[in-house]
Amino acid sequence: MTGKTVRAERAGVTRERILAAAEQLFAEHGVLAVSNRQVSEAAGQGNNAAVGYHFGTKTHLVRAIARKHAEPIERIRERMVAELGDSADVRDWVACMVRPVTEHLADLGSPTWYARFVAQVVTDPALRAIIGDETRSSPSLRQTVEGFNRCLPELPAEVRAERGDMARQLIVLTCADRERALAEGAPTPRATWHDAATGLIDALVGMWLAPVTREP
Repeated sequence: MTGKTVRAERAGVTRERILAAAEQLFAEHGVLAVSNRQVSEAAGQGNNAAVGYHFGTKTHLVRAIARKHAEPIERIRERMVAELGDSADVRDWVACMVRPVTEHLADLGSPTWYARFVAQVVTDPALRAIIGDETRSSPSLRQTVEGFNRCLPELPAEVRAERGDMARQLIVLTCADRERALAEGAPTPRATWHDAATGLIDALVGMWLAPVTREP
């Protein structure tokens, strides 16, 4: 093994430690409340400039964390979409929006911080676009939205947009609340992430299929 390879491996380990430390700190305290110095210290780095050296700005660090999780979620959703084919069932496509996230969280074990990290980022006007960018770059999610839209062709565009915002918020906050409860050892309404996803899917399907009130 060459010196260059050793250095590259060490750099990779350092990056992973920084990502893990930053994710936990951002999830627990919010992105703006955490300094690069705190992230470096939590990652066991004596050099307080380590975060800047490996990731540049805090925005780049947030994007790296989001991308780290986006890849396994994408693989899960790709599998689900392939199994669905041209399903005309709204519930199938809603499940493709929810279960890749909850399955990923279950795979991570406990405790996790990803759901709370996302909840912190999407409430920050300067950072929420990062999550949006990662979402829009997902081929399987685009397929999911297309399949879902085929099931509800009569839904007015403004109602579709409104309920889409509601759905995103419900998924993010429900997952974050459950993750927080698990980390604190608090009781949860459902025993597993799979069961929690089922309840969330039930709620979302009910919302999407709810009647649209026409104002006089």
